[in-house]
Amino acid sequence: MTFQQPAAETLPRHPVIIGGAFEAQGGGEVLAHVYPGTATVTRELRMASPADVDRAVAAARAAFPAWRALAGDKRRDLMFKLAAVIEAQAQEMSPVLTAENGAIILAGGHMSSDAAQKFRYYGGWADKIEGRTVATWGGPAHDYVSYEPFGVVGAIVPWNGPLFAATMVLAPALAAGNCIVLKAPDLAPYSVMRLVELIHQAGFPPGVVNLVTGGAEVGAAMVSHPGVDKIEFIGSGATAKKILANAARTLKPVGLELGGKSAVLVFADADLQAAAKRGLSGAVSANGQGCVNGTRLLVERAIYEPYLQMLAAMAGHIKVGDPFAMDTIMGPVISETSLVRIAGMVERGVAAGGRLVTGGGRLGGDHGEGYFLPITVLADVDPGSEIARQEVFGPVLVVTPFDSEEEAVALANDSDYGLGAYVHTTNLARAHRVAGQMQAGQVQVNGAGEAMTPCVPFGGMKYSGHGRLGGVEGLREFQQVRNVWVNLQS
Repeated sequence: MTFQQPAAETLPRHPVIIGGAFEAQGGGEVLAHVYPGTATVTRELRMASPADVDRAVAAARAAFPAWRALAGDKRRDLMFKLAAVIEAQAQEMSPVLTAENGAIILAGGHMSSDAAQKFRYYGGWADKIEGRTVATWGGPAHDYVSYEPFGVVGAIVPWNGPLFAATMVLAPALAAGNCIVLKAPDLAPYSVMRLVELIHQAGFPPGVVNLVTGGAEVGAAMVSHPGVDKIEFIGSGATAKKILANAARTLKPVGLELGGKSAVLVFADADLQAAAKRGLSGAVSANGQGCVNGTRLLVERAIYEPYLQMLAAMAGHIKVGDPFAMDTIMGPVISETSLVRIAGMVERGVAAGGRLVTGGGRLGGDHGEGYFLPITVLADVDPGSEIARQEVFGPVLVVTPFDSEEEAVALANDSDYGLGAYVHTTNLARAHRVAGQMQAGQVQVNGAGEAMTPCVPFGGMKYSGHGRLGGVEGLREFQQVRNVWVNLQS
């Protein structure tokens, strides 16, 4: 069986969009983009250069005064129109999403719907940005607080979910009145390129959203640029450290949504089948490459072996295959480098005492040309081992037993990361008690991703970053606070 190839003519062709001008090439390096389903090149793109970043920042700064002054209802209407444009283009967007990083075609419609919902949700905030008055003392005075946009926001988004991440930043930043310089990831540039095309199709003024596609050099130029007022970064902790050091030169604020090693706590009173299905999603969602995926499973000893058997049985029914096929549930990882790294971590995990329940090494046969790994479950994993503590970013679950609620909480919190946590129990008191002790930015009870909607805040603790995207907290992330005190005696 031959896996389908991306159709080059369906992919966007403008790696640089500055001031409303769609440019067929930037001034930087040539990228040969590789489709991970077959390890074939989709297209060569000349990416942006630091000089292109300069032009993009200048365009955003020029557009900012008018965009900031635009009445809230006008910004609202533009964002609502963009949501409608995205929904109308959902069918065309799906193969773009698959071509860039191997995301399954079945998820494409959901990704477009989610993007539209973000612009619709934050469009609803655009005409409701208010301040407040403050009761003061020490003499007659009128004191008030206003919430102002930063100006130009530099957004750097990752390859594993570029459309999801870009819209999570752009929607609140635009609603708050900021202009944008957006960097598309070099490993997966196409959906962000298409998004910026659709933003212009919806009628946004030139320069409000500008696109530069590129790698680390382009990102560094954006972070250090004195004309960028804030950076919002979604990606790895290692890159975040470099960004923070770079941003310190201009003292610009940086929002960080980073990686995770999210714990899944399964208590003996849980609905076992539902908990296993949701536990398995940590290996399946985004082909196992989701930052908030629950990949560290902690299971009460009384149900430990039955839970493992159920995981293995369910994993056997997950079709890993051609991302363009409608019956495929899981696709490839992003690259050969990633595949080799993940396989090495699994090998070391087994050598350290992990029991291989299902899965293992690279898939061959029809899968052999692409970067495919099976769902892999390692049981009896030492909580202190590499594979239990480091982010794998692949379709791998590690499982460890516990004997008490106190032990489960201690194991869950014994991590450098703090992005997500998942609690499975039918005991309502326990659900609230345990959720309240989780050192994680988002806790889901009897869930596995359902909470990732535009109306709720999302972000991490500890090594998983700081700041929040989503909800009103996401709007505040892109606003500065101004206080005005007026002496009423003069």
